[in-house]
Amino acid sequence: MHHVIRELHPPQGPRNAQFIGAPYGADISFFLVDAEPGQGPKPHRHPYPETWIVRSGRGTFYAEGDVTEAGPGDVVVVGANTPHTFRNNGTERLELVCIHAAGEMSTEWLDSTDPIP
Repeated sequence: MHHVIRELHPPQGPRNAQFIGAPYGADISFFLVDAEPGQGPKPHRHPYPETWIVRSGRGTFYAEGDVTEAGPGDVVVVGANTPHTFRNNGTERLELVCIHAAGEMSTEWLDSTDPIP
């Protein structure tokens, strides 16, 4: 059996999209992110690893005190239960694929006292 999900992120449609794998028997889920300069999620963590693939633009990735700069073609991986976030630190849009190693996403949002900008 196979599934085809057409136009999850159509060129003329929304700039961001989400795929949840469990309904399709897949053990991964992902976000397609297209962020403006300065944008990024609040600090959070997941009970599974997350992998980011930078498609275009430049990003700053924060994970438990470490700061990593990444650009087109770079892959950044953060381990399970690791507090993390990212920001578009460039002047162009930042396009990412954020792969969650789970068929269902689970996110714990962290408060502002956590040590991530």
